[in-house]
Amino acid sequence: MADPVFFAPEGSLSLDDLVALTGARIASAGDGSLRIGGVAPLDEAGAGDVTFVEGPRYLPLLAATQAAACFVVPRHVASVPAGVIALETAKPHDAYVAVLRRLYPAALSPAPLFSPGISPAAHIHPEARLEDGVTVEPGAVVGAGAEIGRGTILAPGCVIGPGVRIGRDCRIGAGATVTHALLGNRVFLHPGVRIGQDGFGYLMSARGHQKVPQVGRVVIQDDVEIGANTTVDRGANRDTVIGEGTKIDNQVQIGHNVVIGRHCVIVSQVGISGSATLGDFVVIGGQAGVIGHARVGNGGQVAATSSVKDDVPPGGRYGGTPARPIKEWYREELALRRLALRELKSAPRDEEES
Repeated sequence: MADPVFFAPEGSLSLDDLVALTGARIASAGDGSLRIGGVAPLDEAGAGDVTFVEGPRYLPLLAATQAAACFVVPRHVASVPAGVIALETAKPHDAYVAVLRRLYPAALSPAPLFSPGISPAAHIHPEARLEDGVTVEPGAVVGAGAEIGRGTILAPGCVIGPGVRIGRDCRIGAGATVTHALLGNRVFLHPGVRIGQDGFGYLMSARGHQKVPQVGRVVIQDDVEIGANTTVDRGANRDTVIGEGTKIDNQVQIGHNVVIGRHCVIVSQVGISGSATLGDFVVIGGQAGVIGHARVGNGGQVAATSSVKDDVPPGGRYGGTPARPIKEWYREELALRRLALRELKSAPRDEEES
């Protein structure tokens, strides 16, 4: 069976180009005209590749690397083996990413699976309005009154509901659905994303549960990226909003009326309940939960697997269940561990064995 390579570098860069791109300094003997044609991890890099190392745990791999050059922090320059050019920088990973972006631009956004343009196997309502330069791939469906801006790609099998607005240069992944929503420019929705379905709302009683109509929308601003199989419910009586530049991982659930600020980072399997509010530059770790109507202030950070039931102040770093200031959480965890160890040491032998 063939072993395909899905992303090939587009050209190469000289060491001098790398220095100009990243601000790194050539800290060992090396020819600035040497060409770099790829990037790779320490243990897989070969001649012509650049790699990076930051933490001391990877120094054994650095000692054995076959890379042409390596981005390193100043304290690790002396650990770079002979034959590998040391590129000194305060942020090796940032430099590595800059090279990645330059050499592999095609990996930054999904490309059409078929030829650009409107596939004859797509289903577009006559009342939909598409600007020139929109690509609609086989099996995609666009409803009545939908408006889609130029440069946007609708992947196979995606569904765009009636009246939806999608801006320019967006990517709507295979099998994604978008209803009752307004999307800005450069919004990326990965495969299986669900936007705009009705939220979980019922009027509960002893005679049964009555469905509450959800009559709001979803508003997604520019430069938002949403990972595979994430769901964003439309508002119940106001809009669900995701601010510009926010990045959301796979399998996240965002409830109705949630407002997420600008440039937030929300990691996989997070659940955000209805009417919660996140400020700008908030970070929520994986599998954390935010209860309905709670607020996380600007710059707040919530550790993975935590449960937020009360407001987090701006800049607060919280963790645990229920979430509390992270230093307080650490102290409590340490105290419990010490208590448990004392109990184990003082327990009778027969009790331990039972």
